[in-house]
Amino acid sequence: MKNLFLFIALISFSLVNAQAFKGKGDQKFQVGLNLQDEATGINISYDYGLGENISIGVSSTYALGIDDRLDAGFGDRFDIKGRFNANLGNVVNIDENFDLYPGLNISLKNFGGHVGARYFFTDGFGIFTEASFPLAKYSDDKSDISYYIHNQFALNIGASFNL
Repeated sequence: MKNLFLFIALISFSLVNAQAFKGKGDQKFQVGLNLQDEATGINISYDYGLGENISIGVSSTYALGIDDRLDAGFGDRFDIKGRFNANLGNVVNIDENFDLYPGLNISLKNFGGHVGARYFFTDGFGIFTEASFPLAKYSDDKSDISYYIHNQFALNIGASFNL
C-alpha cells in the first residue's frame, strides 16, 4: 500500500502544478479517516477562504469503530464543529502546493484547536493530515460516553479537493 501511494504521489508531482490555498473565495473539501484512542471513524470538512490567509469552515466526525466497553448511540458518535483557520502556506513558503493551517474550533462536544497540513498534487486533488485536541471540555462527567469519544487527541488523514 505504501509503495502504491508513493508511486501515485511521484506521478502526480510530474503532471500538474497546483496551489494549496488561493485566498479569498477558495474552497476546500476534505474526507478522511479519524483515528483516536477510543474509536476510529470518518471525518469530513469544508473550508472557505475569507482572505489571503484566513478561512472558516465546518467539520464533522462520525465514530464507527468504538471500543467494546463503550455503548454509544448516534449522538455520542457524531460531532460537528465550526472552525477558523490561519492558512500559512505562503508565509512558511515551503512550496506553493503546501498549506499549513493552525486553527480553533467549537463543537457540540468541546472547544478545541487543530493543526493541519495539506499538499496538492493537481489543481483539484491533494492529501491532508490534521491533529485536533480539546482545549476546554463541556463536561468532565466520565459516565458520559462522548467524554471518551470526542474529547481527546485525534488524528485525521485523507484526501483534499479544490471546489
